[in-house]
Amino acid sequence: MLHLRHSFFSMINKYKPSMSQAFVKESDEQWLHEVQPTLNALIVYLTRENNGIRVYEKGKGLDKDGREMVHMSNGLSYSKDDGGKWFVVY
Repeated sequence: MLHLRHSFFSMINKYKPSMSQAFVKESDEQWLHEVQPTLNALIVYLTRENNGIRVYEKGKGLDKDGREMVHMSNGLSYSKDDGGKWFVVY
């Protein structure tokens, strides 16, 4: 009976996902430069990165190169490069 019980639990543990598999799927990962070049897409991305806590636009301005810069509630500012890819303005 002990051998049967051991093999049953071994079988269950074999199919049990690990912590990393249970909470993060590699296909869900996205980088800032992969986000569509719209303000709404940036807000959705930043909110997801902020564990679902809404990130919103606080203001707009121009960066040192004269490009439009968006100030967000997470304390960072974002702009788009010549290719339309988002980046953090330092």
